[in-house]
Amino acid sequence: MICSLNINVAHREGKSYLKDAYVTQPFRIVPVGQYRRDKGAYLMIMSSSPGLLDGDDHRIQITIDPGAKLQLQTQAYQRLFHMKGKSVQKTEVTLGEGAVFSFVPHPIVPQNSSHFLSHNIIHIQKNCHLILSDIVTCGRKLSGEVFEYNHFQNLTQCYVDGRLILKDNVLLQPDKMPIQDIGILEGFTHQGTFIYLNTAGKAVGDWIEKFHQQYEHLTDIEFGISALQQDGFMIRILGYGAEQLFTIFQEVQQELWDAELLI
Repeated sequence: MICSLNINVAHREGKSYLKDAYVTQPFRIVPVGQYRRDKGAYLMIMSSSPGLLDGDDHRIQITIDPGAKLQLQTQAYQRLFHMKGKSVQKTEVTLGEGAVFSFVPHPIVPQNSSHFLSHNIIHIQKNCHLILSDIVTCGRKLSGEVFEYNHFQNLTQCYVDGRLILKDNVLLQPDKMPIQDIGILEGFTHQGTFIYLNTAGKAVGDWIEKFHQQYEHLTDIEFGISALQQDGFMIRILGYGAEQLFTIFQEVQQELWDAELLI
């Protein structure tokens, strides 16, 4: 089933707001930040479907006008159900000059025999800030279903003024690769990726050092933070629990969002 979600966030008199929205079943888009004081737009993607089913085709378009700020949220974990074929999701985001976009969705749970292809395309102008993350689990771990999915791929491409400056490709195929070996997941069951990128010339060295110190004492995880060629950084983290990784990414998101460089 083809499912569409198109939203446009604009900026007027110092406040960001949902200017236009078009959705088809099972999507809904709901404002959730009515009492926030930072004057950004807070929207939640909701769905009446329990997850992605065989043959689902999600098409998401997000346009953020110059000067607008959007923090997008999800309702719950994204489940990928048993499939004979595959499901796909394409997300295109366009940031106008001076715009801010942050999206830290709930973890993805790929169940037995699922096959999922996700493609994120981000177009960024001057003086923008981008926060984007994803977390993929091993499956229904508590039910004993560990790495029984067929294919998971999340490809992210970021363009600045039409030039590709970041490409990240997470590809996991448990039946075709030694997924628990050195160089892949190395015994861990959950993987997360967090991207922060800005075109406002804001250096990130202090942020990298801060987050290293903030999380280096945590047990049951391994992580690394890499500076990007553009002003920004990427966190790659491995762990055993989805909630722990999701909480870390939410904390990092909020610190960046609340910082003077974003507000």
